[in-house]
Amino acid sequence: MTTETSGTSPLTSPLHDRHVALGAKMADFGGWDMPIEYPGGGVVAEHTAVRERVGVFDVSHLGKASVTGPGAGDFVNSCLTNDVRRIQPGSAQYTLCCDDAGGVVDDLIVYLKSDDDVFLIPNAANTAEVVRRLQAAAPEGITVTNLHRDYGVLAVQGTKSDEVLEALGLPTGHDYMSFVEADWRGVPVIVCRTGYTGERGYELVPRWDDAPALWDALVEAIAPFEGKPCGLGARDTLRTEMGYPLHGQDLSLQISPVQARAGWAVGWKKDTFWGKAALEAEKANPTRLMRGLLVTGRGIPRAHCTVSFQGAAAGEVTSGTFSPTLKQGIALALLNPEIADGETVSIDVRGRALEATVVKPPFVQVQVREG
Repeated sequence: MTTETSGTSPLTSPLHDRHVALGAKMADFGGWDMPIEYPGGGVVAEHTAVRERVGVFDVSHLGKASVTGPGAGDFVNSCLTNDVRRIQPGSAQYTLCCDDAGGVVDDLIVYLKSDDDVFLIPNAANTAEVVRRLQAAAPEGITVTNLHRDYGVLAVQGTKSDEVLEALGLPTGHDYMSFVEADWRGVPVIVCRTGYTGERGYELVPRWDDAPALWDALVEAIAPFEGKPCGLGARDTLRTEMGYPLHGQDLSLQISPVQARAGWAVGWKKDTFWGKAALEAEKANPTRLMRGLLVTGRGIPRAHCTVSFQGAAAGEVTSGTFSPTLKQGIALALLNPEIADGETVSIDVRGRALEATVVKPPFVQVQVREG
């Protein structure tokens, strides 16, 4: 088993050499040197490929961890916000790890393999802390293991994702937020109907050393569909169009699930989970709530821009970008909860007032083919 090492040098994915060979623009992301975009159109072309055809992402920087032992599922359920009892083995679930004050340590995906075997995919920078907290709370007989560099993660996203996986002989068509443990060319791969783009897609979890061969096969398989390798720049514009939060911007120790309007991922009826009392108190009287902002003129809002309503400061942008689909600026912002959808607000972008309409995300409606 490999583990994370300390030091100032960024970590690299098992596909680092592939990205360099493709001429990718690389940048630090959560302590990992990851591709932001590739030559041949950059973020907009990669974004459009996913919305219209198919793209493949290396997201191996995401964390991986296991919780095993008798009652592992119940233990995880007592710690994280969502209710694992709502799902069956073979299903995945979005959830949050909160501190006692209700702040978000991380948001992550739970893969329930069995009642005694849970696989977790946290965010890159937060994996060690999530593992530490779970290890500190684990009763005798429960083992929490950091597997960050034991597995890669490859995301195949877009309307042609089924056809791409079928070309590789991988399973398709299972329910959203469910996974299949498959065999590909004699090696194990978890195939989960999840993603961060809003499009139909899958996330593949191979062993670390098997990831390069799987990436090569995927890049070859997307070519007939005019698909593209996609970097984390397009991943960000795609997720923002859907209103999906990014930890560190739209969720943090200072931005709770209540504020981020992620209460749907909280099992409010559960007896216990970390931060329950604080979140229940905040739910009764929130001071700010996440909203979407659709820019009505020319300009691109960015994180930390001040938002004003009727001449008074009313909140702050948490994520802002140019929407390649809408061809206009969009943002997520924490606002005074009394501001209603449809209201007009002003965003201060480097001293220039940018008018925007308050909306409920997603900004883009996608047609996800089921079955």
